Amino acid sequence: MTAAALPGDPRSSIGGAGTARAFCVLAPNPSPMTLDGTNTWIVAEPDSDLAVVIDPGPLHEGHLAAVVAAAERMGKRVALTLLTHGHHDHAEGAARFAELTGSRVRALDPALRLGDEGLAAGDVVTTGGLELRVVGTPGHTSDSLSFHLPADGAVLTGDTVLGRGTTMVAHPDGRLGDYLDSLRRLQRLTRERGVDTVLPGHGPVLQDARGAVEYYLAHRASRLAQVETAVELGHRTPAEVVSHVYADVDRALWPAAELSVRAQLEYLTEHGLI
Repeated sequence: MTAAALPGDPRSSIGGAGTARAFCVLAPNPSPMTLDGTNTWIVAEPDSDLAVVIDPGPLHEGHLAAVVAAAERMGKRVALTLLTHGHHDHAEGAARFAELTGSRVRALDPALRLGDEGLAAGDVVTTGGLELRVVGTPGHTSDSLSFHLPADGAVLTGDTVLGRGTTMVAHPDGRLGDYLDSLRRLQRLTRERGVDTVLPGHGPVLQDARGAVEYYLAHRASRLAQVETAVELGHRTPAEVVSHVYADVDRALWPAAELSVRAQLEYLTEHGLI
């Protein structure tokens, strides 16, 4: 299957220019959970000397230095660091990165902030003429945010939408009902706000944002139906449901799948479906 035939029309390469205003530096932390590694995004207006960095990534000195060097090659100074959420592969390096750059760190979770300003849905971040609109996208985690980049018709999604495969709902902090609402919120951006590009936290850039989000919604509906059927067949525990529903998935991913199953069972119970 060609890349163009995959959900979201992913690019064939990872890293480098994502849009006119967004450049990706790939962290050297590949794994079954992080795919090729964490995407750290440098975002700036082309004619500005100020940049925003989204998700500095893990506490890896070489990677953090590479991000600073990439910004400098672009003629930019990092003025602000933003976090999509608090998972270590996105946020662990933030405090050290702030030391290297002198930048503030803004996040939804107060524990992750460095400076007086937080982040909340509806905020508009403006730095060096750049405009980023904060979109609340809880579900993967309770503190998950996405960043709408109107000038490029793009959205930076962290782990809410990945460049390849689908994400987990990290139960109990993440909740499936919240996640489905977040996907619908992103869907509205693709339909009403001209968003056609996903700049994900892992994996390649997606060139068909609407197709990607609609695939995610369809996938979640399918998984919910499979979990409901598994329970009807007598598979009661999360581990039993995973072995039945995710039998064709790499076993290395089963612990993450179990978190998603717990979230799905909770959702089905709350809605009186099991």
